Amino acid sequence: MEPQDRSYIESLVRAIPDFPQPGIIFRDITTVIKDAKGFTIIMDDLVDRYREQNIDYVMGAEARGFIFGAALAYAIGAGFVPARKPGKLPAQVLSASYNLEYGSNSIEVHKDAIHKGARVLLVDDLLATGGTAKAMTQLVEELEAQVVELAFVIELEDLKGRDLLAPYSVYSQLTYWNLDSIAQDRANLLEAKARSSFCLLWNP
Repeated sequence: MEPQDRSYIESLVRAIPDFPQPGIIFRDITTVIKDAKGFTIIMDDLVDRYREQNIDYVMGAEARGFIFGAALAYAIGAGFVPARKPGKLPAQVLSASYNLEYGSNSIEVHKDAIHKGARVLLVDDLLATGGTAKAMTQLVEELEAQVVELAFVIELEDLKGRDLLAPYSVYSQLTYWNLDSIAQDRANLLEAKARSSFCLLWNP
C-alpha cells in the first residue's frame, strides 16, 4: 500500500475509547468501508497482493472477515469459506477452540469446506491476541490444506497476536498500539519526574 493511501485509510478509521471495556481503544472500520475510495484502496491492495498466488479458497472469520474475505475471493477467482461461531453452520462441522480473557470460544467450518492440499488464505479485519486466527489455521491443517498467509486490515501490535501465529506469514495493512496504555505510561513518568523535581526544590 502506498504511503498516501495508508494515510487516507488511517484518517478514516474511527477510534472509540473504552470500548468494549475501559482502557481499550476500539478501531472502528465501518467508517472505512462506507467510504467508496477507502474501501477500494483496501481491496485493491489485497487483490494486488494475492492475485497471482494461486489461492483456492479465502477463509473469512465471522463477522467482519466476511466483508473483506468474500470481496477478495470474488476478485481473485477463489472460493469463499465462512468460519463461523458455534451453531451457525447446518451440516457437519470441524471446530477449533481458542482462549478469551475469561473462558474460551470456538470457531467452525463445514467438514467439506475445502479439499485436501488446497491453498487457503485467511482473512479478518483485526489481529489482536490472535486466538481466532490461530483456531482458523488449526481448522485448515485438520482438513489437510495449506495456509498461504493470514491477512488483516488492522493489527494491534502490543497484543502480540503475530507471535502466536508463528511460523505462518502475516500481512497487515495498518498497525496500531494500545494508545491508552502508552499515554498512561507517559503520564506516570511525567508525574514521577514532577515529584522528583519538587523534592529537590524543597529538600533542606
